[in-house]
Parts: sequence; C-alpha cells; structure tokens
Amino acid sequence: MTAGGAFATLASPRDRRRTPPGARRPNGQERAVAKTLAEIAEHCGAALEGDGSRLVVGPADLEGASADEVSFLANPRYAGLLGTTGAAGVLVGADAECAREGLTLLRVEDPNRAFSRVVELFADGWSPPAAGVHPSAVVDESASLGEGVSIAAHCVVGPGVTLGAGAVLHPGVVLGEGARVGDGSVLHPHVVLYPLCEVGARCVLHAGAVLGADGFGFDPTAAGWEKVPQCGRVVVGDDVEIGANSCIDRARFGATRIGNMVKIDNLVQVGHNCLVEDAALLCAQVGMAGTATIRTRVILAGQAGVGGHLEIGAGTQVGGQAGVTGNLPAGGAFTGWPARPARQALRETAHLKRLPELARTVRELQERLDELEKGAR
Repeated sequence: MTAGGAFATLASPRDRRRTPPGARRPNGQERAVAKTLAEIAEHCGAALEGDGSRLVVGPADLEGASADEVSFLANPRYAGLLGTTGAAGVLVGADAECAREGLTLLRVEDPNRAFSRVVELFADGWSPPAAGVHPSAVVDESASLGEGVSIAAHCVVGPGVTLGAGAVLHPGVVLGEGARVGDGSVLHPHVVLYPLCEVGARCVLHAGAVLGADGFGFDPTAAGWEKVPQCGRVVVGDDVEIGANSCIDRARFGATRIGNMVKIDNLVQVGHNCLVEDAALLCAQVGMAGTATIRTRVILAGQAGVGGHLEIGAGTQVGGQAGVTGNLPAGGAFTGWPARPARQALRETAHLKRLPELARTVRELQERLDELEKGAR
C-alpha cells in the first residue's frame, strides 16, 4: 500500500477540528466544531474585550497560534508575545495590560484555570463504546454487570467480577477473578486487574496500567533467589486517576491501598503493601518501595524515589529525582539525594559550584604556609 493510498485519507488534528457542524463519530456523537470568542468567554466566565464574533477551531500557545485559534497568558514573562501572537483571542488576567489594537482579550481571574475549560470545548476524546457487551468479549456467567456498562472488543471479565453501573472497559481490558470496578469508572485499553483487586467509583485507569501484580520479593538462598509468596490485593478509592503503564503491586498479605482523589502519572511504581492516602499526587516515574506510607496531599515530583517502610507526612512536597531514605515530617519541602530540606539542598548546591575555586584557594594557601614554615626554620 502506498503513502498516497489509505494513509492519505487520515485527517490531521486540525482537519478533525474543522469537521463541519453535524459531522459525527462512528458512535453517532457530534464532533467538536468551531466556537466564537463570545461563546468561549461565556463558557469560561471571561469578560470580553474586542470582536466576539470571530470563530476559532481550537487552543494553541501564544507563539504558535494562528488566526483561528485561541491562546492564554498566565506568566507575565511571556507578555511580550501579546504583540506578535497570531491568535484570534487571548485569555489574560484581570489587570493585564495590552496596547495592541485588534487583539480580542478575554479577561479572567485565573487564565490558566480558565484555559483548561476552553480546552475542554475542543477536546476530541476517545468515545466510549456503546453500552453492552461486544461479541468478541469473554464475560464469565458469574460476573455481575451493572446497568449501562460498556465492555468493548476482546475484553476478558473473569468469574465473580463486579462492574458498577456505567463502568466502561475499552478494548483488551482483563479483569481477574473477583475483581471489582465501581460506578462510572473507565478502564482504557489493556488495563489489567489481577484477582480480587478493587477500583472505586469514577476512576480513570489509562492504557497498560496493571494493578495486582506480585510484589518484588525474593530471599537469597544457596541455590539463588527464592520468591516470597504474595497473597494480597490492591484496593483503590474513588475519583482516582492512574496513568499509562503505571503498576501498583498487590500486598504480600492484606492490601496495597490507594485513597480517594489520588492522582498518579504515567510510569509510576507503587510497591507491595504501600499506603497512599487521599489527594496525594505522584508524578511520572515515581518509585515507591514496599510498605511505604504517603500521607494525604503529599506531592512526589518526577522520578522521586521512596525507600521501603518509610513515611512522608501530610502535605509534604518532594522534589524531582529526590531520594527519600528516611521519614519526612508533615508540611515540608524536600529535595536532593538523600532528600533534605529544599533550602538546605539549594545552599549546598550553590557551594558545590564553588568547589573548584575553593580548591585553588586552599592550594595557594597551603603553598604560602609551606614557604612561611621553610623561612622560619
């Protein structure tokens, strides 16, 4: 097949945004269409200054926006781009200044938050499969299916599984024996729940997330490594989002627990018997060893690592690539390896930059001291 064949019929993202009114997805839902700036202002609660009749087909950054897109200014350091942006309109703060004529402004208290609402208008999300069970899905006769569930192609729903009302399984999802999924939760392609794992209501699990794989436990023996038996499960609360290819290991015994409103990014590893309390935020590539405890509203930035059997107190923030080797108190900010108070770590980093200069100074002082000692003999 040539590039000019079937591939030529694929629409670019902008082509999709330009789909004429009335165009529909395969499941019959209308695609997002162009909006006027006045409609956008009303949607995000902005005060409109300028031509509200201009049509836009989507959001963009200030530098790359074209005349049929809308942008935003949240950071004053980029204010100069207001004079050059090609955007039809820009969301700005209530007190932002702009001397340029012809640029429509949408004034809001928080441009960043308001722009998120604008993006929602144009988001071309993955449409859920229609309610019902696809013919290629395998659903055990003992499974309990709530009203309006959607089970897409090639899913496997094992014995004793419970699906809450409105739950959505995208293609290739596998639910082991006795697994439970709460009302309105969405499991994207190839999510796997091992036996007895539970997911609460209104959760979103992105593609490839795995809940309930064995914890990483091996004991050394004369013959090599001997696997530590694992018989626990994973229990996830309500309103949780788990990113693509993240893994939450089942407990050695009991349960690995994720609280309500926890947000987990892509490629995160949560070890066996960990406890992550409500509203914690785990960014990309965070790794937690077994039996770590993360209290409520903790933030672990990208690639932070937490050792086993440690506790991070409520509201504490841990910086990117930090290594937590001891318990951290509540309400602090820590970074570095080993993780230590952020201000201390920054001071130490500043001193490290001066090490070559300090080394030269020490050598010079040593040479002068040696000369003085020779002269005194």
